[in-house]
Amino acid sequence: MKCSVKHIVLMVLLFMGAGIARADNRPYLCELGMQGGLGYYAGDATQHIFNNVRETYGGHFRYKFDPRWSLQVKGLHHRITGPIPEVYRSKQTGDMWVTRMINMDVMAEFNFFRLGMSTYDTKIKPYSPYIFLGVGMAFYGDKYRSVAAYIPLGIGFKWLFASRWSLNLAWQHNIYIADNLEQRDYYDNTYNLNGSNIMNCDITGQLTVGITFSFAKTKKVCRHCED
Repeated sequence: MKCSVKHIVLMVLLFMGAGIARADNRPYLCELGMQGGLGYYAGDATQHIFNNVRETYGGHFRYKFDPRWSLQVKGLHHRITGPIPEVYRSKQTGDMWVTRMINMDVMAEFNFFRLGMSTYDTKIKPYSPYIFLGVGMAFYGDKYRSVAAYIPLGIGFKWLFASRWSLNLAWQHNIYIADNLEQRDYYDNTYNLNGSNIMNCDITGQLTVGITFSFAKTKKVCRHCED
């Protein structure tokens, strides 16, 4: 079987293209994302954590150290609310109390699978469940003048559906070093819940879905350099 010059040139181009694609198969280091979902409050002034859920939304930045470990910096705005007990309704207008919050947290994340997109490494997956833990600061109340530290932790799922784009699902719990998120002293221990919370802390949570955009590829490795 004879090969024409055209066939030879085509084969060379295909091999060159494959080599270029393989050489540029580098992971991205950084992500920017937006997310939204539902938030809730669990504390002295509510009996059930999933009652009276409200909207939550914000954005995040993620730096990926490797396919398993990353660091996320996130900011979320959300409302927490609950019913005003009848004995206190004369002190308030309406049947519900509402507190607006801005949460800022820094969290370490661990992926159960090696997360990424690779044509050649079957151990790297475009999806992975993950866990996270960190520290945070909340601003809330009148003109967000009240401040409380908290511990954010939770579980989630990541899916890279394109080379630069991914979807994230996360369920986050925030344990506050505070017991006044409802901003009313007379709500303290309304439903006798302090005994079930050994630290006597308020808790909030968010269930969010987010989309991220990746950028900043890792540097190319020079295989012909001495240094």
